[in-house]
Amino acid sequence: MSVIVEQLTKRFTTGGTPAVSDVSFHAPSGAITTLLGPSGAGKSTLLRLIAGLELPDSGSVRIEGIDCTHLPVQQRGIGVVFQSYALFKHMTVRQNIAFGLETRRLPRADVEARVDEMLRLIQLEDLGKRYPTQLSGGQRQRVAFARALAIRPKLLLLDEPFGALDSRVRVELREWLHSLHEQTGVTTLLVTHDQEEALEISQHVVVLSEGRVAQAGPPEDIYDRPATPFVASFVGGTSVLRGHVRSGRAEVGTLVVQAPNSAREGEAVHAFVRPHDIKLAKPPQGTSEPVTGRVERLKSVGGYVKVLLKLPTGETVTVEVPRSEFENLGVVEGDRVHADVRTATVFLGDFAI
Repeated sequence: MSVIVEQLTKRFTTGGTPAVSDVSFHAPSGAITTLLGPSGAGKSTLLRLIAGLELPDSGSVRIEGIDCTHLPVQQRGIGVVFQSYALFKHMTVRQNIAFGLETRRLPRADVEARVDEMLRLIQLEDLGKRYPTQLSGGQRQRVAFARALAIRPKLLLLDEPFGALDSRVRVELREWLHSLHEQTGVTTLLVTHDQEEALEISQHVVVLSEGRVAQAGPPEDIYDRPATPFVASFVGGTSVLRGHVRSGRAEVGTLVVQAPNSAREGEAVHAFVRPHDIKLAKPPQGTSEPVTGRVERLKSVGGYVKVLLKLPTGETVTVEVPRSEFENLGVVEGDRVHADVRTATVFLGDFAI
């Protein structure tokens, strides 16, 4: 069951800047498609348009080949999970899960059987009689998933479902959602600003910027082959360096990277370099070889050390070095080092990021 969005546009004020502008993409059947982007990119508005909670100014939404653009929410066959859980506090877990089934006037035996099935699916079989206030945040979110899935939706919409949870629980629920999707196979649209979340659990990613699609494709393409400077700067924590083409190479500060084949001599370039794509080396004592930069700051972060490298141009680059490798490197703040760029994404031209 696929979702096809075509040229969707939504303004909240007459003549104002569109929250969503001419958006088109295809969410594959049976996959998790993530709408990824910074705050204000239009992610949640787009999800609400697909859900039928907002109506577009123009464009269309097709779910399973049916034009749902102007259908009411209850006729779209969708389940929705919000960041705030939206559980009924006066109802038990069982009653919350049963709510959508009961509004459809299903036989009591069928409702009870489906609730039992959902409790097993979310691994909360023994907590059916509890109220939401007696559950942890992660458990409440699982109940919200069960309530959305109980009605057997054709499409599951998730609006920042882990946003209110701490980092440890977020990681746990990401893995749980991956397993849940493997069991149900329901087509899913997920809204998030968390790149790691998007890249880890999605089969398809739509990157949004200022209400428009910046790039859409498999996570590997988004990360390894960014199509625009925005995507290159947003995904992967890149440092942005400016320079020019010299003898077929892109010289950015004291770093040298491969230039695009179409580059002309002297043309301006922007190189987007990820922290783990730079290798540092301490020059031997007494050497007269030129160095790349100076270690401005060191910060140990879990299994790696974050190095802030200042180039002679005044630009700074963040480098991530595994702790075991850093111990062998033997550098301290203030040391001058060599830096080799393993790979970088280079765009031609002089433009604002």
